[in-house]
Amino acid sequence: MFAKAQTLAPTCTTGARRAPSFFSRLRAAMALSKQRRSLAQLDDALLDDIGLTRFEALREAERPLWDAPRHWMR
Repeated sequence: MFAKAQTLAPTCTTGARRAPSFFSRLRAAMALSKQRRSLAQLDDALLDDIGLTRFEALREAERPLWDAPRHWMR
C-alpha cells in the first residue's frame, strides 16, 4: 500500500567533511573577488543603505584574495 520512505545512510559516520576540490575553491575565490570589486563600485547612497562607509568598502575591496572568513570557503 504505502511505500516506506528510504533514507540514505551517511557515508562517513565521524562527521568529517571532504575537503573542497581545487575547482570549487577556485570558483569561490573568483566569486569573492567579483563581490569585492562590486562593493568598491557602489555609490555612497547604496553603501549607506547597507551600513558601510566608503572607507570600509574600499578597505574590504583591497583585502587579498586569501584573506576571507573561513565560513565563506566551505
